[in-house]
Amino acid sequence: MIHSVSILGSTGSIGRQSLAAAERLGIRVEALTAQRSIGLLEEQIRKFRPSYAAVYDKKAAADLRVAVADMDIEIGEGLEGLRHAATVDAQAVVTAVSGSVGLRPTLDAIAAKKRICLANKETLVCAGSIVMKAAADEGAEIVPVDSEHAAIFQCLEGRRDQLHKILLTGSGGPFRGWTREQTASVTPEQAVKHPNWHMGAKISVDSATMMNKGLEFIEAMHLFGVTPDDIRVVVHPQSVIHSMVELIDGTVLAQLAVPDMGLPIQYAMTWPERKASPYERLDFWQMGDMTFEAPDLERTPCLALAMDCARRGGTAPAIMNAANEAAVALFLRHQIGYNDIYDRVAEAVSRIPGTPDPTLDDILAADDQARRLAGER
Repeated sequence: MIHSVSILGSTGSIGRQSLAAAERLGIRVEALTAQRSIGLLEEQIRKFRPSYAAVYDKKAAADLRVAVADMDIEIGEGLEGLRHAATVDAQAVVTAVSGSVGLRPTLDAIAAKKRICLANKETLVCAGSIVMKAAADEGAEIVPVDSEHAAIFQCLEGRRDQLHKILLTGSGGPFRGWTREQTASVTPEQAVKHPNWHMGAKISVDSATMMNKGLEFIEAMHLFGVTPDDIRVVVHPQSVIHSMVELIDGTVLAQLAVPDMGLPIQYAMTWPERKASPYERLDFWQMGDMTFEAPDLERTPCLALAMDCARRGGTAPAIMNAANEAAVALFLRHQIGYNDIYDRVAEAVSRIPGTPDPTLDDILAADDQARRLAGER
């Protein structure tokens, strides 16, 4: 179990739950970061008394300095502030920022030999080979926070050499079974209402389009060192089984729990130990049926595109991810329609040439190009 932590993205859903877990477990909070929500960040600073905090938005960072001028704390700003927060004197870093902005801070934390409590899937989607090699070279631990990858991680403990196939589960989102004609009129307000999970707006939209499952597909490849053919997506609407692994003898191991992100967050902090938690327990007498089905790739083109990019490799996943971030942002601002998200991402993937064995600079350049292309109005 860790004794100190930095939380990148502390004002988001995962960040807030990470702070609650740290408080409950008696873990010292050394650094906090936010994009621009300085009201909540100030509250967190006054409660947890970290030595450092950073705000990505520079004007908001200036306002925060004024707000906490009575406190002994250093305030950073921009990407450099985020990167510094990842390297302060803490045993672990929770990467709860959204998007590819988490890539460089994660690499910095790895270089500092921190435990990475990985909630930022885009880091591995964009640069999985680079990140995993760096972690192996530095001896840094990567413990996944995503519920699906946390489930696979737990099922594979002590069994990595016995893996036959990963069974990656997903609820199918709020529009499971809908046709493209039906989703044409979907609004942001509808898309952020996930049937099982309470999450931020961006990840909720990704769950609706099932792009999130595609991102998790790519993340699982890198995290567990497997190929696309070693992973099957299984739609499980009840979100009770968080994922499964099939072993070489045909045995299937599953991790089950209530759909609450607090559980994988706590385990990432206490691993390899387990601690008592306040979370609701599964009641099998009341639970009802559990059902499973194959994903309909015709009706979930974002998932199909992500799986295709996984097979292409190189910069294709980074291009797809950046274009998706830009398109979802436009959708949430009511500037494009729901179906336009896929169209813009697919256009970016088809128009931007891929680099087969990219450097970090290649990945960041592809990210920037895709973001600009998909963000054009």
